[in-house]
Amino acid sequence: MLIVMKPDATQSEIDRVLEIIGKLGYRGHAMPGETRTAIGITGNKGSVDPAHFENLPGVADAIRVTKPYKLISKDLRPEKSAIKVGNAYIGDGSLAMIAGPCAVESADQVFKVAEVVAASGARFFRGGAFKPRTSPYAFQGKGEDGLKILAEVRDRFGLNIVTEAMDEHGVDLVEKYGDCIQIGARNMQNFSLLKYAGQTRKPILLKRGLSATLDEFLLAAEYIMSEGNYDVILCERGIRTFADHARNTLDISIVPAIRRVSHLPVIIDPSHASGHNYMVEPLAKAGVAVGADGLIIEVHPCPEEALCDGAQALTPDQYRSLSDMIKVLQSALNASESDSTTFNTKELTA
Repeated sequence: MLIVMKPDATQSEIDRVLEIIGKLGYRGHAMPGETRTAIGITGNKGSVDPAHFENLPGVADAIRVTKPYKLISKDLRPEKSAIKVGNAYIGDGSLAMIAGPCAVESADQVFKVAEVVAASGARFFRGGAFKPRTSPYAFQGKGEDGLKILAEVRDRFGLNIVTEAMDEHGVDLVEKYGDCIQIGARNMQNFSLLKYAGQTRKPILLKRGLSATLDEFLLAAEYIMSEGNYDVILCERGIRTFADHARNTLDISIVPAIRRVSHLPVIIDPSHASGHNYMVEPLAKAGVAVGADGLIIEVHPCPEEALCDGAQALTPDQYRSLSDMIKVLQSALNASESDSTTFNTKELTA
């Protein structure tokens, strides 16, 4: 059920609704919007009688929700959510660039990349301290030592850290050292991990599973939000298909599909989607053109020496070129939207 509060509802009226929801044995999730607050109800096994809420002070409406997800829905929050990560936002109308190496290999490697990323104007840095690898003999990451290097990147360069956690212990460590906890594609339906991540107060970057449908992806986000953490960023990183010309198939159609039903921001990972250095730039531009809120790009000072996913990493020079090109594209798209709005306004007033 969804409780829609009146625009002038007071905090005490909102708290009263949440109190009644708790007394009924359910959990209330208040989501303030631009004009009013909506409260989602979870934990109910069947339908909730709207009569409990309809006559309460400050309540505008009590709506039954028939969709399998509630908290990620635009029914709860019509406005797009802007998620604060460290000292910057993802989903606020700007394009978030999240760049860095696939894996933290050494302080020297990471600092070289961080210097380039910071100089480009990006606000976010990615790097893996824990690496889920297909082979148990492949490089698994530097663990907490890698997280300490990433924390130093934040201190030196002012970049906000996005890094993956693979288990509950990893969530605790990333919460300690990082600014955003990434849940990787292989863990998208690790429901106990999603619930645990939902109990943290750090933003969660949730990557789409290798063959996840739209509903499965959104319900994974719902798992996190149902535990009380509403700061979720969705990431399309390619899905497995019959195609073999790329590592995965980038599904850019997921961006407008998510926009239609959810208020959560969505970013694109063209590096993991392609698996090939030469594909990253065109796929990144496609992601921007379709309306993604950001890009997550792999950069390595010497891709041929990378311990993980070197084939898809950009060199620093290639990253600089991509960053400049994306800024031009984003500016052109913003100008086009502005011109379109002006034209439509003229049409309406003609």
